[in-house]
Amino acid sequence: MTIVIAGAGPTGLTLACELARRGVPCRVVDKAPGLFPGSRGKGLSPRTQEVFDDLGVINSMLADGAPFPKFRMYAGHEIVSDRDISEILGTEPARRTREVPYPGIWLIPQWRTDQLLYERFLDLGGTVDFGVEVTGFDQDGDQVTVHTSAGPIEAGYLVGCDGGRSTVRKSMGVGFAGETFEAERTLIGDVRADGLSGTRCHVFTRDGDITGRFSLWNLPGGDYCQFVATVQAEEVPELTLAAVRGLLRERSGRDDIHLHDLRWISLYQVNARMADRFRTGRVLLAGDAAHVHSSAGGQGLNTSVQDAYNLGWKLAAVWGGAPEEVLDSYEAERMPIAAHVLGVNSALHHLNFRTPPPGTTPAIDQLDITYRDGPLAVDDRREPGRLRAGDRAPDGLLDDGTRLFDVFRGPHFTVLAFAVPGLPDFGPGVRVRQAAKSDGYDLDDGTLVVVRPDGHVGAITHQPETARAYLDRFRPPTAT
Repeated sequence: MTIVIAGAGPTGLTLACELARRGVPCRVVDKAPGLFPGSRGKGLSPRTQEVFDDLGVINSMLADGAPFPKFRMYAGHEIVSDRDISEILGTEPARRTREVPYPGIWLIPQWRTDQLLYERFLDLGGTVDFGVEVTGFDQDGDQVTVHTSAGPIEAGYLVGCDGGRSTVRKSMGVGFAGETFEAERTLIGDVRADGLSGTRCHVFTRDGDITGRFSLWNLPGGDYCQFVATVQAEEVPELTLAAVRGLLRERSGRDDIHLHDLRWISLYQVNARMADRFRTGRVLLAGDAAHVHSSAGGQGLNTSVQDAYNLGWKLAAVWGGAPEEVLDSYEAERMPIAAHVLGVNSALHHLNFRTPPPGTTPAIDQLDITYRDGPLAVDDRREPGRLRAGDRAPDGLLDDGTRLFDVFRGPHFTVLAFAVPGLPDFGPGVRVRQAAKSDGYDLDDGTLVVVRPDGHVGAITHQPETARAYLDRFRPPTAT
């Protein structure tokens, strides 16, 4: 018996790595002949970089990417402005601190993100069956029969990570309510461009009107650029290099930029939609299969990766004998996050490069994601401080200079003991360390902080019995 993951994009491969490093058998299938070839989702949020730190791929991501570029606006040949993302959003520039090791958005084309996650999965002993399409499923209380183009697969669970047109979601029969921007389409692709100066997101207009823009992003790791242009539904051009060249000339009023070597091109309709549930029995949804967004704000890939990160350790715990209620918490925690992100992205889409009014700037670093109101948050202190159960556990240093993220890294739980005499034993799968009060941990002496495998605080308490009971929720009944 195995867990079947439909889709070998960032969501499916993150989930596969999470399961594989815990020794949980999983089989990834994808109807495509190979990994996605384009740059599509290219910005990694600080929180996603932390996820990739835990998965052991962050060094390669940083080596093959680059800091998020400035946005250079043109009116014809004239440079109108040269602003970074913080200036556009009206926020303070991102700065590295002890609690936030990856402060800014990181630019790396999606094809390279997919490749690095795929290589990590292979290193963990996994394989991906390309050219195999999921066509449907049947399930009972004990298993799922996954129907594929290569024949049926008997599985313990099926996770649909198969994109916005998800076959798994459609087979579940769940609703996918939301908004479709009927009047517009987005043209996107990868091309080489001669005549650009500087590493930027080059936003070309003829006369400064950004509603008729053509964007060219310099991509790290080569000389390709990603082009992006919004077009009206009734004015969709052919998906050819000649048509893209013509659109650039029309919108920029320039003929000194030469596009060539079209590598990939796509046209998509902007949607803001979410499934009305993320789980039906032994079948679950993650990523674009569960929610789709406007690309404004770059939250789609990041939210999808974090779906998988939230789901992976819970699915592994239940696979190992933990109660099913652990898996129920996936939808309870991630559905409010997806709904919030839909709102953020839609707001940014409608702002259309205009600076938000003061006090309304949406957060795109995703460091403020919290599960405080979720079913796995336990905080029994009389006077909670800034850090609460459900929040992201900040990075920091132990007294011996060890990074907390180095302590957290791996499939285990962590208990941080703040001036607790005689460290309690919390059983297997738990790493216990003495910690000191810091800016990120405003805690009284005698406090225990349980950090979940996904780097969120599960419990904050002064009682070892409370921490132990919390950890026992994720173990088989015989282990309690």
